[in-house]
Amino acid sequence: MKNILILGAGGQIARHAIDLLLKDKNNNLTLFLRKAKGLAKGHGSKARVIEEDVMDLKKLNEALKGQDVVYANLAGDLDKQAKNIVKAMQESGVKRLIFITSLGIYDEVPGAFGKWNKKEIGDMTQSPYRKAADIIEASDLDYTILRPAWLSDEDEIDYETTQKDEPFKGTEVSRKSVAALVVKLIDNPKLEIRKNIGVNKPNTDGDKPSFY
Repeated sequence: MKNILILGAGGQIARHAIDLLLKDKNNNLTLFLRKAKGLAKGHGSKARVIEEDVMDLKKLNEALKGQDVVYANLAGDLDKQAKNIVKAMQESGVKRLIFITSLGIYDEVPGAFGKWNKKEIGDMTQSPYRKAADIIEASDLDYTILRPAWLSDEDEIDYETTQKDEPFKGTEVSRKSVAALVVKLIDNPKLEIRKNIGVNKPNTDGDKPSFY
């Protein structure tokens, strides 16, 4: 039995990941989110649900008891959230973390798409998303940081990855693809340890995502 804590369980990527994880009866899920009504239909009846904020260190520590892996799919003040998650995990002795940030936090997106991306979302190198990654990388956790391309709702699993020191590839990727990678990392706990990887759909190079 593998115990998995999902932070931000109502998120769109997380919903796909939960669907995939629930196919394996050996996965025991704890869904942590601010409002349980944000869960996809049926998820709440198949997992333990905790309706709290990750900034509540006491509640987060309680949720971490007995967990094998933490998957964080959050938004907003990501740096503050990351700091709290790292602190709670260190206090609880849970080592494995999969954490979603964003493309562009290292100015790693090349060419015309890089310029378009920066115009649309701003300079991410000083953003809470970059700071969150820095906080996690400075920790002693067994982390994997994911930096997805622009997200689509295509019903497909088709992705490739790049490392932190490589130029970002492609312009887009489906949420379901990112979720599939998350599940692969959960199923293979030694894979991509202390790695920071970009995620995109192959052959989607261009000036901007196809849906713009």
